[in-house]
Amino acid sequence: MFDVWKNVLAEVEQTIPREQYSTWFTGTELVDVNEGIVTIGVPNVFKIKQLQVKYSDILKKAFKNNSIEVRELKYVVQGGTKPKVRSREIPVKPATPEKVASVARETLGESGARGGGFQTGLNARYTLSNFVIGSNNDLAVSVARSIVDKPGSSYNPFFLYGGPGLGKTHLVQAIGNELLAKDPKLKVLYAPMSSFYSEFINAVRSNKGDEFHQKFKKLDVLIIDDFQMIMNKDRSQAEFFDIFNELYGLNKQIIVTSDRLPNQIKSVDERLASRLVWGGTFDLQLPQFEDKCAILKAKAEFIGVEIEDEAIEYLAENVRTNIRDLEGEFNRLLAVADLKNMTPLEVINEGYVNPTQGGGNKAVSPKQVIERVAKFYQMTPKEMCSKSRVAHIKNARQVAMYLLSKELSMSTPKIALEVGVKDHTTVMHGIRKIEGDLKLNFTLRDQIAAIREKIYG
Repeated sequence: MFDVWKNVLAEVEQTIPREQYSTWFTGTELVDVNEGIVTIGVPNVFKIKQLQVKYSDILKKAFKNNSIEVRELKYVVQGGTKPKVRSREIPVKPATPEKVASVARETLGESGARGGGFQTGLNARYTLSNFVIGSNNDLAVSVARSIVDKPGSSYNPFFLYGGPGLGKTHLVQAIGNELLAKDPKLKVLYAPMSSFYSEFINAVRSNKGDEFHQKFKKLDVLIIDDFQMIMNKDRSQAEFFDIFNELYGLNKQIIVTSDRLPNQIKSVDERLASRLVWGGTFDLQLPQFEDKCAILKAKAEFIGVEIEDEAIEYLAENVRTNIRDLEGEFNRLLAVADLKNMTPLEVINEGYVNPTQGGGNKAVSPKQVIERVAKFYQMTPKEMCSKSRVAHIKNARQVAMYLLSKELSMSTPKIALEVGVKDHTTVMHGIRKIEGDLKLNFTLRDQIAAIREKIYG
């Protein structure tokens, strides 16, 4: 059976990009083949959906080429013996997760200290195995795995950007932990930009600037978080520029996160901004409904609790900001369930929780959305929903289309009627236009976030 699976994997690896293969097939194994039913073991629940949707046909073909006709593919999570408990047994403060990659925990202590006293700044809880992969982040995760395989090569520097609470810190620290798990001798340092700045200023005041520079020059992997905090800090920027050039010249891995692209950060030197995107830029987007459900199911399994699918779907539908807020509402629901000695779904049905972050369950009408968008862009709803082709009016109208689709799940024909356009194809174009602009236009992101607050505030 092992030889069959080895051959199947080899064929799959030749069929799909290396990054995808590394992301989705690492840690899988063939469990059973019985009368056309093939059971495949996976390391965590978040891989199952992707394998089912994207790779079932590829797997079936690979099995057929190895003389196995597949009638049905089944996936089961392997490992993880921690028993589940009923939600009414959950403590008010959920226990610290125990299912953390053991090799990472052995390599790093809770303080981020490594053997020999080197302080990495890493949190051992952040691993790739407990990072939930979805349509909002799968490309970034694929790149992260490539970096773990070959640090300092293709994706160097690795620039990761996106709004708050989407998992940037988790993902980049996971890269550091995985690299140390492979080679504990590596010098890996995770530092928020605010810490880099503070340490640099203190070093200058103490006439220890050279020591500061040498500390960073000796690194194998440098991870800088929240790079946008370098704004208006010219001396720190110059120092980072020098450190970047030295590490890059030595093929050392550089990883940087930010809430926006380098050229959209005020006062960042053009030379530095251009260097930061040499390895490509990758963003984390807001999770869709299915992604949020997967995140919550994975979290429930991770801490060993049971929660009804209906309760998960309720949270996924009503928390519309980011993953951090989603997990916060999840923890609050479990705490109330314990306090009331009820199941999470019973708590929701009795009205004991009311998620308010990013939308809550407040009823909103199409008219309210249109009024809020129009007011934000300083025009009347009638003007915004006219046939005007003036750029700023057209943009506001497209934002309204986008929000009506995303917030109220309205069909494109209904949106067309609300905003006064001819047909649903115009609406589809407008929504796609805003979706595309949101990937790079951080001003638009901020505007839509502000409008959402007005809608649900």
